[in-house]
Amino acid sequence: METLLDVKNLGISFGGLRAVNAFDISIKKEELYGLIGPNGAGKTTIFNLLTGVYRPDSGKVILDGVDITGRKVTDISKAGVARTFQNIRLFRQLTVADNVKVGLHNQHHYTAVEGILRLPRYSRVEKEMDDKAMELLKVFDLEDYADHLAANLPYGQQRKLEIARALATNPKLLLLDEPAAGMNPNETGALMEMIQFVREKFHMTILLIEHDMKLVSGICEKLTVLNFGEVLAQGETSKVLNNPKVITAYLGE
Repeated sequence: METLLDVKNLGISFGGLRAVNAFDISIKKEELYGLIGPNGAGKTTIFNLLTGVYRPDSGKVILDGVDITGRKVTDISKAGVARTFQNIRLFRQLTVADNVKVGLHNQHHYTAVEGILRLPRYSRVEKEMDDKAMELLKVFDLEDYADHLAANLPYGQQRKLEIARALATNPKLLLLDEPAAGMNPNETGALMEMIQFVREKFHMTILLIEHDMKLVSGICEKLTVLNFGEVLAQGETSKVLNNPKVITAYLGE
């Protein structure tokens, strides 16, 4: 299988503190990969570097053969990287359908004049986005909520909507930042099934940050463990989780 994401020697400092140092990772297409580590290890900082929120001091980020190191957030999104957040970030006062359409604007375009005057191109593009949004909502069993405000959805449904919106950007790589945060065991089980479904349905490559070891061991094929901004261990999930250094640093003796 070809490599989709290849990161070499990635690093960043904040005020003299080395938050991430010499970070390497290689993820193959359609792989389901986990990034774990203690709180403050630098996991979300890695996501911010991969998505252009932060510009690295060193290293390279290669996505599907293209160097996206240090590009703007919008350019990296167009290149094929989408993400969700630990704290759900929906447009809470927009409808469920409109939240998905926000993601679709990455690919569907019309000018401001066409929008103001409701010219034929505007109507055609809006119809295309409406249809695509409903297709995605049906995949996640959210079509009946299309006209509801996102704020009124139950927590688990909001997670689904956030993933649907991310997929609307037509990504090659989906980054999930603690998707099980705040979920009970039943919701986490349903989430595991959904993540696996997304990988298979969309032939998606997924990198996730997670503290729930049941989820991590249940769906991730490979893991990278981060500790104090540096890679502590990498490899197949079962081997990494049984690594004495990982047990000491993260899982506890």
